Amino acid sequence: MKTVTIYTDGACSGNPGPGGWGAILMYGPHRRELSGGEADTTNNRMELTAVIQALSLLKEPCIVELWSDSKYVIDALEKGWARSWQAKGWVKSDRKPALNPDLWERLLALCDIHTLRCHWVKGHAENEFNNRCDQLAVMESQKYK
Repeated sequence: MKTVTIYTDGACSGNPGPGGWGAILMYGPHRRELSGGEADTTNNRMELTAVIQALSLLKEPCIVELWSDSKYVIDALEKGWARSWQAKGWVKSDRKPALNPDLWERLLALCDIHTLRCHWVKGHAENEFNNRCDQLAVMESQKYK
């Protein structure tokens, strides 16, 4: 299987409010940036959307090195929370409804196709790819102001 590196980030001006997401896919010498946004959304929805959009571009099953500054995304995938929420009908262990089940459903389906290796990266720090994803996300969110 091919190994693809993906960096993602989401941004929201207000929470909820206008939001954007950015992603960078890298495979060998190839690099592709993508981004988008919504007029009324949340930061976590944008973080999830960035990962979903990036994975959706892959044309075959891949090993994916996923880098995100979102503890929400990384922990829910790595610690199995999202699978648990899904198994319990989108109810968390505290019996409250899990947020964003529509996006988690799509992301978990993509996780069934690809092998994800999740990595948390400190946001707004010295990682050039995370910083670029943040720039893309913020630019998109500003289109809705």
